[in-house]
Parts: sequence; structure tokens; C-alpha cells
Amino acid sequence: MMDIEDLQRVYREVFSSDEGKRVLDDLKARFGFQQTTHVPGDPYESAFFEGQRNAVLLILRMMEEKRKDLTSE
Repeated sequence: MMDIEDLQRVYREVFSSDEGKRVLDDLKARFGFQQTTHVPGDPYESAFFEGQRNAVLLILRMMEEKRKDLTSE
């Protein structure tokens, strides 16, 4: 398995390409990246949508230049 720095480098390479940027923009739009995921009265659906949003956040965190402890969140 790759160490975290190598994996972050791969994420940056993939999602910094023109195609990767298009895919990331699509994921942000589909999974409510810039909007609330709260569904009033339905904690299960809220949790489901937040899980999708969290996948986009993971990609963005992995693309950061500085190494961070990604297990703390």
C-alpha cells in the first residue's frame, strides 16, 4: 500500500488534470458540496447526504499540499 504522501500526490495528479477537474466539479454539484445536507425531520437522509458530501471533502483534503492527519476527522 502507498504511504499517505504518495497517495496525496496521486490525488493531486488525477484531480488537477482537465478531466479530473471536470469530474471533481461534477461530484461537488451532485453531492451538495456547497449547500446544507440537512433534511428537516429525516436524520437518516441527512446522514446519507452528508456521507456523499464527505467523499468530496476527502478528495479535497487529499489534494492539499501539506500533509495532515487525515484520520482525525
